[in-house]
Amino acid sequence: MKILLLEDDYNYRESIKEYLETLGFEVDAFDNGADALDAIYDKTYYLLILDVKVPEVSGHEIIRYVKDSDMKVPIMIITSLVDIDNVAIGYELGCNEYLKKPFELVELKYRVLELINKFYPTKDKKNCVCIDDEYYFDIVEGKLYKDEKEITLSAKERELIMYLVRNKNAYASIEMLREEVWEGKAIHHADIRMHVRKVRQKTTPTFIESFRGLGYKINVKSDA
Repeated sequence: MKILLLEDDYNYRESIKEYLETLGFEVDAFDNGADALDAIYDKTYYLLILDVKVPEVSGHEIIRYVKDSDMKVPIMIITSLVDIDNVAIGYELGCNEYLKKPFELVELKYRVLELINKFYPTKDKKNCVCIDDEYYFDIVEGKLYKDEKEITLSAKERELIMYLVRNKNAYASIEMLREEVWEGKAIHHADIRMHVRKVRQKTTPTFIESFRGLGYKINVKSDA
């Protein structure tokens, strides 16, 4: 799970980065807001930890950009600016947590884990199967996850995956899918292929395999 850290103080930046990495997180650390903003644009992060007073682009400006772009990512501010006006600005812009410097790293740990658990609830892995090495499908809830983050599916995409998972490692023909997933309705084969394509776009081209004349299948690697 990847975290972005924006902190212009070298000692803070290195100690926080190293500590979070010991907890199993991947951390991209930056000392200026412009580089951090470029990274946020190019990559996917599961948490942003931002100092406010940094060179080039402030932490507050980054929060504004994230919210204006409708990115669904939790944000923690770490700063020595704790007067009520600065705290209010951070929360009004949309930050989710405020941590005053100086702080103990163990306090940071619990704040980070609280945000992660709140925004990315852990799935019940005993109900999950592993697909394509990096995805998990909860066969009880009908939910698909990657790196603990749920992938949004339409109702029909969910039913399609559910059927192929239950039919695991075996090809299902277009006619079988029409009968089982679309309940025998007169749906055109192109519409079925469209749903397959949409699932692949949300996952990988190999998530649903196809073979001419046989149909489609999902390879279930193992129980999670």
